[in-house]
Amino acid sequence: MDYAKYIKSVMDFPTKGINFRDITSLLEEGPVYRAAINDLAAFAESKNAEIVVGPEARGFVIGGPVAYSLGIGFVPVRKPGKLPREVATVSYKKEYGIDTLCIHKDSIKPGQRVLVTDDLLATGGTIEATIQLVEQLGGVVVGVAFLIELTGLGGSKLLKDYDVLSLINY
Repeated sequence: MDYAKYIKSVMDFPTKGINFRDITSLLEEGPVYRAAINDLAAFAESKNAEIVVGPEARGFVIGGPVAYSLGIGFVPVRKPGKLPREVATVSYKKEYGIDTLCIHKDSIKPGQRVLVTDDLLATGGTIEATIQLVEQLGGVVVGVAFLIELTGLGGSKLLKDYDVLSLINY
């Protein structure tokens, strides 16, 4: 399916000069959203993923349905103060400063096969930090999957050691 035709581009959002790729227009189209989730789930299944991990917040609307369709668990990666149990943390550099992500320490079993997913791969910092959290807990990242990859921003260079699926490339 040509998923790109369901993505709206919004110029100068959130700041002047940015061409924002809005996934909500794809999510609004039930059959298209289902097809995208099915394609991502097929990738996860081909990697024998045992659990799906996704960073907040849009990683939840991708990873949750993928996990559900496969009958496996979903693990949220959140910002500090959002998870109630003991957490592992990773801080990473973003365009405008430092950010931190957290995961429950007991959410991934050592050796567990993990698919990491999010809506969009840009510079790769969030996904790289998510992968670091999974690997800190002993998980094995068997694949990384996205609806969209902004190829010009170089995020895929950070993921060169992983199998990556992007349904749309800009």
